[in-house]
Amino acid sequence: MSSGSAAAPATPDKPVVVLTKRTVWLIFGALMASMFLSSLDQTIVGTAMPTIVGELNGVEHQGWVITAYILAVAIGMPLYGKFGDLMGRRWPFLVAIGLFTLASVGAALSQNMIELVLWRAVQGLGGGGLMILSQSIIADIVPASERGKYMGPLGALFGISAVLGPLMGGWLTEGPGWRWTFWINLPVGVAAFVIAWFALKLPSHRSSRPIDWGGIVTMAVATTGIVLVTSWESLSSAGYDWTDWRLSGLVVLTLAAVAAFILVETRVAEPLIPLRLFKNRTFTITTLIGLVLGMGMFSAMAMIPTFLQMSTGAGVTESGWLMLPMMAGMMLTSIVSGFAISKTGKYKAYPVAGLIVVALAMVWLTGLTGDMSMWTFGAMIFTLGAGMGLVMQTIVLAVQNAVDPHELGTATSANNFFREIGAAVGSALFTTIFTTRLTDNLTDVFAGAPEAAGGAGESSLTPGVVQSLPEPLKSGIIDAYADALAPSFWYLVPLVLVGLVLAFFLPVIKLSDVAGMVARGEAVGDPATSAAADEAAVAEGASDAPVAVASRGTDGADDDGGPGSRERADIVGS
Repeated sequence: MSSGSAAAPATPDKPVVVLTKRTVWLIFGALMASMFLSSLDQTIVGTAMPTIVGELNGVEHQGWVITAYILAVAIGMPLYGKFGDLMGRRWPFLVAIGLFTLASVGAALSQNMIELVLWRAVQGLGGGGLMILSQSIIADIVPASERGKYMGPLGALFGISAVLGPLMGGWLTEGPGWRWTFWINLPVGVAAFVIAWFALKLPSHRSSRPIDWGGIVTMAVATTGIVLVTSWESLSSAGYDWTDWRLSGLVVLTLAAVAAFILVETRVAEPLIPLRLFKNRTFTITTLIGLVLGMGMFSAMAMIPTFLQMSTGAGVTESGWLMLPMMAGMMLTSIVSGFAISKTGKYKAYPVAGLIVVALAMVWLTGLTGDMSMWTFGAMIFTLGAGMGLVMQTIVLAVQNAVDPHELGTATSANNFFREIGAAVGSALFTTIFTTRLTDNLTDVFAGAPEAAGGAGESSLTPGVVQSLPEPLKSGIIDAYADALAPSFWYLVPLVLVGLVLAFFLPVIKLSDVAGMVARGEAVGDPATSAAADEAAVAEGASDAPVAVASRGTDGADDDGGPGSRERADIVGS
């Protein structure tokens, strides 16, 4: 059945949108700008942090500037996903852009660290919506069979922002000032809002389904606990350690909140994250892959810039340039694989190949040394980025293709939510391993050459100080960083291999040629495209009667990803 004939008749309160190519590309432009805003803001502020702390006199709160943003993003993701499914995505998307842009102005005008932390939290609430709704809106307006060539560039933005963020942060801080790391969001945010206001003509509607307030509260408490427990920098700067009863109490509260969330979600009529989604094999496998990839990816990226600064003497801006090969690798494979998926309709091979490449890159990175050629290092991180580019957006495409069109936002947000949780946990564990090894290594180095230290100590090392020290102390410190970082990658290899094993079990489901809004009867495709498709369908002897686009059991549960799931997907895409 063609995409045009698959659309159900529109109800009076649900206008039909015509998805022309011009409309799709206008919306896509707004989505690209919005997602870039959100992903860039996770990395751009870190470089400016020493300057911000010095000017606002808030060293004890510096960890919260990053933690507040990450926490708000994680909490906001499931909310935007669910409310977008219930009410439509136009107004939540505009709210997300507005919150992010307004908070950027507030952060730029902050006069103390408390104000900055609060505005960063508001930024995170907007940023979480920009990420989730961008991916969900693409699923609404572009069929899965064509979505790869749109998802590829969106996925490449994560890699670009991961490298460009520190680079821009360093350049702005050293130039016009740290406040411009926030002011720079204003013109992009306003432009994205204007484009979205006029181009994002998505249906909005009122839902009579109840809101899962219990799930929202328990999810927020559980997520807060997970992020705080794993954000060791924030906790340690507040004077806590693992023997403190307050930290132990936080762990207990977090576990209790997780248990309460699971209990609530099994009993409410409209759960925030429906646990029945885990009966769908595609959703479960892609979510687990996202979890382990988040743990490995962000862990690998956490300490590499620090190693580069210490080993080469590069400043924060220069170390950002040295990370460009990873960005290039991710961009290349994200875009190429996206177009290849759209052309062939096959997607399973890409996460399998990508995880193999990531695992090989991790093994290669265990060979890092202090005197390594930057060409060799660039090849290492190019390989790492290339592997990640093959996986990240492909698994989002797979999960969107496998779920009920009415739950696109919920499934997309849940997949991203677990990746964020994995990133928080993985980064904390990897940082702990790296820091412990580094402390031991530096203790040995300074014990062996106390007279050459010249007053320098383990806690006062900066790239400039290290480069000014005499040999062999300088080489000893650089080797200490390399010897602490390189073996730590061995801890990430098993995680990636777990993801690889999971990828082999990813179900192969035909990519739908019906956009999400078309499947829900809220839109029709381009009339010219639909007419041509209808003629082809008639020529093949297809019936012109509407077909069901999603299958549910009597209890509203989705299928488990088995034969029923394949049958549903084939009907939608036939």
